[in-house]
Amino acid sequence: MKFVIATGLLLLSCTSGFVTPHYKSSSALNGAKKDTYEVTLLPGDGIGPEITEATKVVLEKLCERCDFSLNLKEALIGGIAIDEKNDPFPKESLDQCLASDSVLLACIGGYKWDTNPRELRPETGLLKMRKEMGLFANLRPAKVLPQLLDASTLKREVVEGVDVMVVRELTGDVYFGEPKGIDTDADGQRIGYNNMIYSESEIDRIARVAGDVASKRGGKLCSVDKANVLDVSQLWREVVTSVIDKDFPDVTLSHMYVDNCAMQLIRWPKQFDTIVCGNIFGDILSDEASMLVGSLGMLPSASIGEDGPGVFEPCHGSAPDIAGEDKANPLAMILSAAMMLRYDLSRPQEALLLETAVEMALDANVRTADIKQDNDKCKLIGCKEMGTIVADLVETIDMPSVEEEKIAV
Repeated sequence: MKFVIATGLLLLSCTSGFVTPHYKSSSALNGAKKDTYEVTLLPGDGIGPEITEATKVVLEKLCERCDFSLNLKEALIGGIAIDEKNDPFPKESLDQCLASDSVLLACIGGYKWDTNPRELRPETGLLKMRKEMGLFANLRPAKVLPQLLDASTLKREVVEGVDVMVVRELTGDVYFGEPKGIDTDADGQRIGYNNMIYSESEIDRIARVAGDVASKRGGKLCSVDKANVLDVSQLWREVVTSVIDKDFPDVTLSHMYVDNCAMQLIRWPKQFDTIVCGNIFGDILSDEASMLVGSLGMLPSASIGEDGPGVFEPCHGSAPDIAGEDKANPLAMILSAAMMLRYDLSRPQEALLLETAVEMALDANVRTADIKQDNDKCKLIGCKEMGTIVADLVETIDMPSVEEEKIAV
């Protein structure tokens, strides 16, 4: 299953119970599998350093078993970058990311920087990274796993069988629209403003990604907007409809207003297969969809562009309230590393090994606090121990087999 855009390739598959988008950057497509890869690590803030360390332990065992090397080099982003460089994403970090085979990001932000001016907030660094690296599409799967069925706050009959992919546009919309700012009017009152702006070409390319994703899944695509009140959403709806009708005839397209979609995700999430939306709506809805599975701590994501390295990161935030307490769940970061191995590093078997090890860890009835349920008879463990358990499984379980991927450019 594949999607070709410029020199990039997007694939979809279901492995080890996890449904994840398969993307290969141009660097991976244009060369054979390598013995050594350059990978930039962005530990960031809050629990980021902890889940990064747990993931490094897993990757070390993986490299030992599979006889290849990952040259992991850390760089600054977010609050720690502000503290050390007075810049939420310094140029040296951007340069290092662009020169890497792939980028693995943990999380950014925290209370410490919440009152900073906009240009010195951690989130500004994240937006800059996406823009400068051309990461226009974010794919976030929300699949309810049998092992964690009771971890969701919704009823079993509501979430059982849920398998949703949210395709979010990343580099446009109100987050990047100009002009923006805070000014003072003639009466001395401050006025804040942002512009929700999308060009036809920006909508076209994300619609094509979503159309291909939907065609490789259940064949249903729901485009989310607010076309009843927003001009930009009227354009969004027109362009998405044109792209899908013309180039994806096997995909059934529907449209839904964002407020209704937010309600329907809780009321009847199984009606959705693939959702495509703009930046701000996707920011909100992808978090909501992710919580259907019980914890953001289980969900990876991929941010991709037309070429160059992708950025792979957990869906969760930095959780500063538990930072340094060994309570974080590292599994989303480990699964993000699996996505990185498959998409950017041409290592599908190694990716499958990581995914299988994560699922076997859950089968072993160990849980971090975010997925631990009362009376579930599972052992409560910390971040470090969960990483060690997954690493041990990577070292000892049978190597899974994967069919040779056929790549067409």
